[in-house]
Amino acid sequence: MWLVTLLLLYSLQEVHSEDVGSTRLYFVNASLQRVTYSSSVGVSLPCPAGGTPSAILRWYLATGDDIYDVPHIRHVHANGTLQLYPFSPSAYNSYIHDNDYFCTAENQAGKIRSPNIRIKAVFREPYTVRVADQRSMRGNVAVFKCLIPAAVQEYVSVVSWERDTVSIVPGNRFSLTSFGALYISDVQKEDALSTYRCITKHKYSGETRQSNGARLSVMDPNESSPTILDSFQAGEVYAGQSVELPCIAGGYPSPTVRWLKDGRPLPSDARWTRRLTGLTISDLRQEDSGSYACEVTNSFGSKEVSGQLHVIDPLRVTLSPKNLKTGISSTLFFTCTVEGSPEYTITWFSNTEPIVPDQHISIQGQHNDTLQITAAQKFHSGAYQCFASRKGHTAQDFSIILLEDGTPRIVSSFSERVVNPGEPFSLMCAAKGAPPPSITWTLDDEPVVRDSTYKTSQYTLSDGLTVSHVNVSSPLIRDGGVYRCVARNSAGSAEYQARINVRGPPRIRPMRDITAVAGRNTYITCRVIGYPYYSIKWLKDGMQLPDNHRQVVFENGTLRLTDVQKGADEGTYLCSVLIQPQVSINQTVHVTVKVPPLIQPFDIPSTSVGKLMYIACVVSSGDMPIRITWHKDGQLIVPGSASGVAIETKEFMSSLQISKVTLKHNGNYTCIASNAAATVSWERQLIVTVPPRFVVQPNNQDCIYGKAGVLNCSVEGYPPPKVMWKHAKGKIAGVGNPQQYHPVPLTGRIQIMSNGSLLIRHVLEDDRGYYLCQASNGVGSDISKSMILTVKIPAMITSHPNTTMARKGQTKELNCTARGEQPIIIRWERGDTVIDAERNPRYSITINKKGDEVISTLKLNPAERGDSVFFSCHAINSYGEGRGLIQLTVQEPPDPPELEVREVKDRSMNLRWIQRFDGNSIITSYDIEYKNKSDSWDHMYTTRNISPTNNQANIVELHPACVYSIRMYSYNKIGRSLPSKELTISTEEAPPDGPPMEVILQPMTSQSIRVTWRAPKKELQNGVIRGYQIGYRENGPGSNGQYSIVEMKATGDSEVYTLDNLKKFAQYGVVVQAFNRAGTGPSSTEINATTLEDVPSEPPQNVRAISVTSDEAVITWAEPPRLTLHGVLKGYRVVFWSLFPDGEWGEMQNITTTREQVELRGLEKFTNYSVQVLAYTQAGDGVRSNVLYIQTREDLPGPPAGIKAVPSSPSSVVVSWLPPHKPNGVIRKYTIYCSSPGSGQPAPSEYEANPEMLFYRITHLSRGKQYHIWAAAVTTAGRGNISSKVTVEPAGKVPAKILSFGGTVTTPWMKEVRLPCSSVGEPAPTIKWTKDSEDSAIPVTADSQRQILSNGTLVLRSVKAEDSGYYTCTATNTLGFDTIIVNLVVQVPPDQPRLTVSTTSTSSITLAWIPGDNGGSSIRGFVLQYSVDNTEEWRDVFISSSERSFRLDNLRCGTWYKVKLAAKNSVGSGRISEIIEAKTHGREPVFNKDQPLLTHINSTHAGLNLQGWTSGGCPITDMMLDFRPKGTWAWQSLKANSTTQLFLSELREATWYELKMKACNSAGCGNQSSQFATTDYDGSTIPPIKSARGEGDDVKKLFSIGSPVILVTLGVALLFIIRKKRKEKRLKRLRDAKSLAEMLISKNNRSIDTPVKGPPQGPRLHIDIPRVQLLIEDKEGIKQIGEDKAAVPVTDTEFSQSVNPQNFCTGVSLHHQALIQNSGPLIDMSDIRPGTNPVSRKSIKSAHSSRNRYSSQWTLSRPSQSQSTASARTLTSDWRTMGSHGITATESDSYSASLSQDTDKGRNSMVSTESASSTYEELARAYEHAKLEEHLQHAKFTITECFISDSSSDQMTTGTNDPADSMTSLSTPSEPGICRFTASPPKPQDYDRGKNVAVPIPHRANKSEFCNLPLYMKTDPFFRKQGELHDPCPAVPPREASIRSLTQRAYHTQGRHKTLDPAKQQALTLGHSGLGSLGASSGTATLPQRTLTMPSSNAAATASTSSTSSNPTNSNKVGGSRDSLLESSSSALGRLQKQSAGAYSKSYTLV
Repeated sequence: MWLVTLLLLYSLQEVHSEDVGSTRLYFVNASLQRVTYSSSVGVSLPCPAGGTPSAILRWYLATGDDIYDVPHIRHVHANGTLQLYPFSPSAYNSYIHDNDYFCTAENQAGKIRSPNIRIKAVFREPYTVRVADQRSMRGNVAVFKCLIPAAVQEYVSVVSWERDTVSIVPGNRFSLTSFGALYISDVQKEDALSTYRCITKHKYSGETRQSNGARLSVMDPNESSPTILDSFQAGEVYAGQSVELPCIAGGYPSPTVRWLKDGRPLPSDARWTRRLTGLTISDLRQEDSGSYACEVTNSFGSKEVSGQLHVIDPLRVTLSPKNLKTGISSTLFFTCTVEGSPEYTITWFSNTEPIVPDQHISIQGQHNDTLQITAAQKFHSGAYQCFASRKGHTAQDFSIILLEDGTPRIVSSFSERVVNPGEPFSLMCAAKGAPPPSITWTLDDEPVVRDSTYKTSQYTLSDGLTVSHVNVSSPLIRDGGVYRCVARNSAGSAEYQARINVRGPPRIRPMRDITAVAGRNTYITCRVIGYPYYSIKWLKDGMQLPDNHRQVVFENGTLRLTDVQKGADEGTYLCSVLIQPQVSINQTVHVTVKVPPLIQPFDIPSTSVGKLMYIACVVSSGDMPIRITWHKDGQLIVPGSASGVAIETKEFMSSLQISKVTLKHNGNYTCIASNAAATVSWERQLIVTVPPRFVVQPNNQDCIYGKAGVLNCSVEGYPPPKVMWKHAKGKIAGVGNPQQYHPVPLTGRIQIMSNGSLLIRHVLEDDRGYYLCQASNGVGSDISKSMILTVKIPAMITSHPNTTMARKGQTKELNCTARGEQPIIIRWERGDTVIDAERNPRYSITINKKGDEVISTLKLNPAERGDSVFFSCHAINSYGEGRGLIQLTVQEPPDPPELEVREVKDRSMNLRWIQRFDGNSIITSYDIEYKNKSDSWDHMYTTRNISPTNNQANIVELHPACVYSIRMYSYNKIGRSLPSKELTISTEEAPPDGPPMEVILQPMTSQSIRVTWRAPKKELQNGVIRGYQIGYRENGPGSNGQYSIVEMKATGDSEVYTLDNLKKFAQYGVVVQAFNRAGTGPSSTEINATTLEDVPSEPPQNVRAISVTSDEAVITWAEPPRLTLHGVLKGYRVVFWSLFPDGEWGEMQNITTTREQVELRGLEKFTNYSVQVLAYTQAGDGVRSNVLYIQTREDLPGPPAGIKAVPSSPSSVVVSWLPPHKPNGVIRKYTIYCSSPGSGQPAPSEYEANPEMLFYRITHLSRGKQYHIWAAAVTTAGRGNISSKVTVEPAGKVPAKILSFGGTVTTPWMKEVRLPCSSVGEPAPTIKWTKDSEDSAIPVTADSQRQILSNGTLVLRSVKAEDSGYYTCTATNTLGFDTIIVNLVVQVPPDQPRLTVSTTSTSSITLAWIPGDNGGSSIRGFVLQYSVDNTEEWRDVFISSSERSFRLDNLRCGTWYKVKLAAKNSVGSGRISEIIEAKTHGREPVFNKDQPLLTHINSTHAGLNLQGWTSGGCPITDMMLDFRPKGTWAWQSLKANSTTQLFLSELREATWYELKMKACNSAGCGNQSSQFATTDYDGSTIPPIKSARGEGDDVKKLFSIGSPVILVTLGVALLFIIRKKRKEKRLKRLRDAKSLAEMLISKNNRSIDTPVKGPPQGPRLHIDIPRVQLLIEDKEGIKQIGEDKAAVPVTDTEFSQSVNPQNFCTGVSLHHQALIQNSGPLIDMSDIRPGTNPVSRKSIKSAHSSRNRYSSQWTLSRPSQSQSTASARTLTSDWRTMGSHGITATESDSYSASLSQDTDKGRNSMVSTESASSTYEELARAYEHAKLEEHLQHAKFTITECFISDSSSDQMTTGTNDPADSMTSLSTPSEPGICRFTASPPKPQDYDRGKNVAVPIPHRANKSEFCNLPLYMKTDPFFRKQGELHDPCPAVPPREASIRSLTQRAYHTQGRHKTLDPAKQQALTLGHSGLGSLGASSGTATLPQRTLTMPSSNAAATASTSSTSSNPTNSNKVGGSRDSLLESSSSALGRLQKQSAGAYSKSYTLV
């Protein structure tokens, strides 16, 4: 069955597949979008659209107006061709001849439109073409361009060029470009003898024009940078076309051309052709788009032109779906896909009408590219078009939509059947509609619900067929019945039903009552289930149905009642089903009948205005109640005076009454009656008739030919009258009686308007005559009215000359003929100006009439040059205007030449001229005249008949020191020109006679004044002003009155100079003098100005603070010195903050006042305050005073913070307490009070305790008695408040109690902390300390860092951040326990801030930061350091802790800066932020390539263009110029300001010069170089320098002689520089060490952990060296390889990871009084995190997982037992004292401990080892050099202590047979170690104790050790054995020796000890891992500035037996004959060797 169903579906799909239709529309030429034609030719344009079958073609204007025929102007043919006829200019109509048109095609499929087509007529316009004169150097390229007016440039093109009236044939040296330019390559002198003209042609009119004649000036080659002669710009070209990019340049030498595309050379492509004219690209493609650059270069410079070429693909539009046939109410989607140009706009059309979105249509998408139609209706059928437009180009596509009635229809269904219970069956229903319908199912009118019994499915096929199934898998009896499928969509519904019988006992389902409507049909179904049954019968009132013709019973038991009637059909119906013979089952259903209203038909008769009207609506039947309403034209009628209608309604009738009928009562009237059954209506029309009458009657009318005219005729009446127009001609138009009238043919040109008027869109002469307007509407008689139309002809020009010639000064006549309606006025215009002959007597106009023509003559008397223009004659009458154009050319003598002087000498001058206007005739010759200026022209000298090919001349035999006047004439065929402008030449100079003018002073800053002035008056300069002298002096009291003089070069008419380094806020007087080559002129009047205010440079004086009370203090001070105020004092600001006992700072506060005293109130009692005072001016805050410390007075203390009392025996208790939170003074004692409530004693007992004691035992108490105890503190101010009272009872057996208090303990790191836990109890309790971890408590065990004293106190030494946490002390005995919890907070330096740059300007950088973790202590401030990028001169800025941003001002423009930031808290300065770089805005000056470097050159002068420099955003501060003749050595230098021009004077004539220019600003310097040559005495140029004899030979001889001397001098200078550089490097290292030490002093200026007795020893330096890298450095290697090249890092791979990871602490210190300063850069001491290695992490696998960021250690791995053959290495050195002869300067190998530090090459905080080692490596080197410096010889360099925390002392290495020295640092990897070094400056007496100062010396080494010593140590006799004269070591290169020393050296250790604990007598030593040894050696190591003790595993046992060991005396005993400083305790070593797991905490090394 399923297979059959599927086959049926496929067959249905094929049957219903339909095609859209055979009708179609199409486009013939959719790309046609622009048509331009000549007005004298016309054009025919076929419609680009069509259709099949034949479509109706129509033309429209873009505005949508229909096209109408205009005889002889425009006509649309029957085949759709639009024809525009030729026309005269007077007939031009922009509405017709310059407009957008489109054509439509329409048939049954729809209607489509073409894109807009621009149709433009072009007629003759006045224009001239012109060619400009050009210049070119011989051998270069000359470019002539034909200049065409922009108005006609689109239509006019160059067709040829002429040379002296002969056409130029392209080829040889002449080329014509595609855009009409003429290129002449390899220009020669003879090219200047010809004139050049271009010939143009109008594309549409064919008219040609000839330009003026242009000349070419040919110059001799002059070395110069390239000059662009012709270039290209950005443009758009369509793909597939060709384009030419011109690029022509001039210059000498001839420049080379290179083309680039997008910055890269052009790839090889046959489509790209390089020619003389430029680059030609054919067959353009999309990928050819890009930026094209043409670079032209020669040896003197380069130029570049560039432009963007856009290759555009034409737009292509695809609309989908293409054709669609669907049903009404469907939802449609159209997608418009556009290809090609990415920039476009989309518009939509439906049947040529623009689509406006409404409730059905919406336009969607980013580009409006989607059209959606929802619930489509029939009127939505037709053609849909999508138009894409871009810059005048349009593309389109269209789709045809056909909408049909989509009401569903059932196309396939199921039939009635019988099934057995449990037998599955399937029902299928297929329907089709538009849109595709949905199908629902019912069973016996009940919906079929999908469940376990019913399975429904539905799907839609591609052709819109919807198929639905109902599957019943296991039917029961109840599943039988009538199944109905209903198909619905938005268009309607259809249904089908059939019975399915399931076998089983029949029964009837309950039936619901039915309500029927009278007059309609009703169906009643008997809902029988079960099968079989015999029959179904229906009964009513006991009678079997049917009993009449309206009743039908179907076989399936359905009863149909037709035309239901209320009385007959209402009642109860019985369904009886016979299931067995004589056995029936019955079921009843009640039918109720509702009767709808019935309206009796009525009509409304026609009536006329003013009559009465009565309309009755009567309902003849229907159930009551009935509601009756009236509607007019679909709107409810509201009775009243406004409508003029009254309504009267009764029970079953309603009447409508109109008392006075008017026209507004016309319409359709509807009576609507409704009740519960139905709503019915009856509609009729009321017609109010009105006979026609004229509203506007026709009148006689004039119309203008060619214009639109309206013949007015407006009528009214009802029904609306029909208007008809008729036309008749008279004997003479407008005269006589009309002939027979004929209906006016209505065409597109003539139409009847909606109001009856006649519209003639284009009036013709044939339209004149009689017109009749006739109107009728069938009411009354017709009306009509006639009129006369007169057509007026506008004026038009019929003849005139196009071109004509005239001679200047003669009379010229111009004629023009016109016709049209008389009178005609003819107006003449010259260009765009109307000629008024009355006002201008030079013109006269005469008029002659000849028939209907008018002839006008314009006479010019005389003709002038300005008349070489277009003249136009305009014929004007009352109806229009015509125009004629006449081109007049007037010839005349030429204009005088433009004369200039190239060079002036004492007896000659060189002249050059340029000929501009040639008088429209060729130049034939020139004359020059000159005279003394004081003489008349009668005494002139003349040079005649100069060839027209020349443009320069030399005038000789002049007198020096005179002034000459010069003029010139030129000649053509017409005559001689006027004289040229006279030139005056001066031959001498004198000092200026006048001072500079307009001197203005403007203070710029507090130390600078800008001076501006203008040059002296021209008549007083007496020459060229060379420069100025500015004198300035201070005019304040105490000044000496002398001027300080500065000099500057002149730069132009306006000058500016800034006086710097002046005194702040001081008055200065300034004068200015000008000077020229002859001397200095007078000075200007002195002008005074005062520098700006600045902040005070010194703080207020005598700052004092007095504590008045415990919370009030008075601060007083005196005004700063007047000279340091630098401005007007505005007031003072007092800054103060509190210092709490725990080291924390309070909030910083400030008070502003104008007095010199301020009271500070509300202070904390007995609190230290820091106070600073500053003065401020308008410029800001001045310098703060030194910090003044003040303490407020004591007051009564607060109550003790806590109190405890516990029994300690039957008669005593112990009381403990905490100090007050606010002691308000020094606690002198504590008073303890004890009272018993029942003792009867009125006063409590008092006990006193020392302030240091915080507990007290009260004895002699009674057992079992309660006592109240409390306490109070006492200061000098008295007793404070008492504490809370506690109750205690003495007892015999006391459970464990703790007297100490819990709480929070805060301490700085690396301090010793004691956590007390005093307890009492009987028996004595035991104390246990634990520390809380994440989920458990860890017992605290005693080690080197932790110790639990006998009194229960927990001592923590050198606490670190990881020691923070909660500590719990538990006291326990047999009677109980007690606990306290102490929260230990360890404060550390703050973490590094996150520093960023927010904004920058030319002089400032604004920084912002986010602070890091404060380390447990509030941040007290920030230290910001910045420096210029390429320097290490850091400047400090201290910033308040509340700031999060800061602006660095007064920075240099265009400069890179490095910035870093560190935070500071009570512990110290924290980690430094990463160094960031920022650049202020601006760049170095650049010379503009488009600007000429030299503006003027003659034989002795050269003008430089300084304006060509661009500042780059930073003011140009210096301008340096160097020039010299080529071939000479000495440079001449000049300095100038960058303004206008600078003249180089006193140059040699005819000489080549080299020129270098350098402009500088704060961002850098820009350079520009060039070469130039002065001209000869006659003004001629000289050729480039070639190999010549003479002066050049002398230079060569001088060079050959001087070269050896110069080389020797340079060698000596080089040696001196090298020595100086070495000295500077050595001093730099010392400065670096100094800076580091200074920083560390300021960073670590706090007391040492171990208390020091006695007075302070001066500043003490603590250097906390974090995890570092060890470097071994060979001094000889440095000499051979260079600085920093011999530093070889010992990488992790050299230390194998073994079972005993060790800790290694190293460090370096420098101490001298000169280093104790608060300056120097911040060095990040903790950049390298613990557990990391800056070199490599490949072989270090840290065993610990967590470290604090301040943990500091160096982890090394000693070789395991299995690696006993590996070499261990030890750093070795010895010490010896200085003898009476001074210090032994022999140096040992040095080492350096390196950290990451930012360098110029690596700007991160974590950098490579090579750069990271630089800072501390320099420190180590600087130390060794410092030992040799005289001022540091007596400094003390002391290593004091190294802290190593150890929690696993079992890792201690004891005596083994390992030949390698052990490194015994006992810290685990998770426990850090810190080495500290303390330095003290030398005491004065130490300079006399030189012999007791320790200096390092090397030990004597055996041969193997000697071979590994550096070369500088081998030369010391101390290292050689007695009698050994030769070098026992093989020759090894220094570098190799440096590397070998890492693996072969043996080092020895010597130790010095100090006993710390007399009870333990335990020597504590610091282990140092060896780095290399060839055999067993002693364990001493000597390091520069420090000595470390390393107890070797066999230091004593194997010292004498080792074959390679050194003298045992050196290892165990120091001094002896060599005056050792220290002595090693052998007993201590012995005890240490016996310990298997001894605690190892500290080692001291003392001097």
